[in-house]
Amino acid sequence: MSQEIKKEDLAMLYESRQSLAKVGASHIGNKVFVTGWAMRYRDQGGCVFVDLRDKSGILQLVFDLSVLGSRFSVAEGIRSEFVIAAEGTLRLRQEENINLKLATGKIEVLVERFSILNSSKTPPIALDVFEESSEEKCLQYRFLDLRREKLSTAIELRSKLNQEIRNFLIAEDFIEVETPILNKSTPEGARDFVVPSRLAPGEFYALPQSPQLFKQILMVSGLEKYFQIVKCFRDEDLRKDRQPEFTQLDLEMSFVTKDMIISRMEKLWIAVFERCFDVKIKKPIPRLSYTEAMENYGLDAPDLRFDLSLIDVADIAKESQFQVFKNVLAAGGRIKALCVPGGAKLSRSEIDNLTKWLANDFHAKGLAWLKHEADGLHSVISKFFTPELLKKLSELCKSKVGDIIFFGAGAEQIVNSSLGNLRVRLAHDLKLIPDDIWSFVWIEDFPLFQRDAQTQRLDSVHNPFTAPREEDLDLLLESGPEAKDDEALMSTLLSIKSQAYDLVLNGSEIGGGSIRIHQPDLQRKVFSYLGLSQEQLEGQFGFFLDALEYGAPPHGGIAFGLDRIMMLALARDSIRDVIAFPKTQKGQCLFSKTPSLVEKSALEDLQIKVRPQS
Repeated sequence: MSQEIKKEDLAMLYESRQSLAKVGASHIGNKVFVTGWAMRYRDQGGCVFVDLRDKSGILQLVFDLSVLGSRFSVAEGIRSEFVIAAEGTLRLRQEENINLKLATGKIEVLVERFSILNSSKTPPIALDVFEESSEEKCLQYRFLDLRREKLSTAIELRSKLNQEIRNFLIAEDFIEVETPILNKSTPEGARDFVVPSRLAPGEFYALPQSPQLFKQILMVSGLEKYFQIVKCFRDEDLRKDRQPEFTQLDLEMSFVTKDMIISRMEKLWIAVFERCFDVKIKKPIPRLSYTEAMENYGLDAPDLRFDLSLIDVADIAKESQFQVFKNVLAAGGRIKALCVPGGAKLSRSEIDNLTKWLANDFHAKGLAWLKHEADGLHSVISKFFTPELLKKLSELCKSKVGDIIFFGAGAEQIVNSSLGNLRVRLAHDLKLIPDDIWSFVWIEDFPLFQRDAQTQRLDSVHNPFTAPREEDLDLLLESGPEAKDDEALMSTLLSIKSQAYDLVLNGSEIGGGSIRIHQPDLQRKVFSYLGLSQEQLEGQFGFFLDALEYGAPPHGGIAFGLDRIMMLALARDSIRDVIAFPKTQKGQCLFSKTPSLVEKSALEDLQIKVRPQS
């Protein structure tokens, strides 16, 4: 019998091919046919050992000179990432060769015939599980990186996530509908990616930041329950949890309340997390108002895995002789404290670095502190406090020996942002976050509007389609368009709460939605507060406003970031680790080398001319 697998035999053998993970002790003594990539090889003189890898696992092949004869010389030429088909007898390894790190570490295949289906260049990145390569190289050779277990596992699990979501929602009578990718540019909080039209020179499509308008129009169409696992696009600065193109689970429902949506989404994620990640979510998921989250944690996506909260210390500060605090209070600012367990071990240089970080990233003007030592609270500012005040401060902050109390003083937004982010950073640095904790929380009662710090104009906190709370509706209707120019009326608008809600997991927002405005007059009024002219309304939202005129039902929805959920569930450092072909921080795909130039003729067809960079 030939020791080579002939090409004409391969088609038949492929039918009996076994995945490596399914080859087990029950097959001992049987013939098996396996395929895969040579992960590692060892030539022991007269015997070549190859660790064969497929998407399911690893299995050791043994190429023995006494079995293969002259064909053994071909086996000696096998190198990393050669593609191999092999048939042989499954046997137990000798005791000294058992590898308990592998699921198949007690068995091996004595190869009787084989074929090298393809050779490979020496891989430019390390594919061995015990080696690492630079992220830049891995992204450049992503097709090789995807062979590694860490990444291939993430991609397979992501497929399972999509499947479980679909199964659940279809069982709940949701209808999956695809919405347009080429659409009109509408303001939704970030820059659009625009696509020129050859058939309408000088005009452009925009890639959707979300299917927001179309999913609402589907509710007007009477579908009642819609979902879509959809690609979205935003031209914004990137970071570890943000990509220019991302995937979200998008849902919309008619004749629902906020509580109905929250209840159904809890049911969805309780089921999906258990099936996909073996995680049991405690129910009901707790809720916090936006005001509570900002007051106690400084951020609207608080990490509740650890119990550190911000404390208002204005009453104590105003009794001190610390002029910085007094000036802040006189200007109407806030003073809050953050007591960090074990933080007294931070060196002065480490505190200085934290101070610079808060100043650069969050515009904090300083970072005062007190360390709790054996005889009380001490630092350069302790002289401005009486012993009685220091004792009150310690009691209020519940500090103990070895702790440090940091202070934020200034405008409320800056104090919350700086101390909220400091809280998270120090929890990571000082290892205050327990392992294997899943902290879900709903944030609700967001403001409907916020004021842009630079332009002083109103912006939507979520999006301009978010409905106000019923109890605040009169405040919105009674204010006129001139409210944006009148401070008292502006204050009234800023006090209005919305029917918006976010789902937060371990300090990351994984989903957000709201009850929508379904009355056209109310929608127009909100647009007017946001400064849109009648011309802009008709040009950007005319088709949408027209649809609302034809019996739009009450409706609401939510969208979840699936990339971010996968990143958190698998404890990966970046969503690049759970996306098959991601972009870099500069928005580049190093594998396909995009973005790239296009042929001059293609630009001419579009009547576009590229200016040389100055």
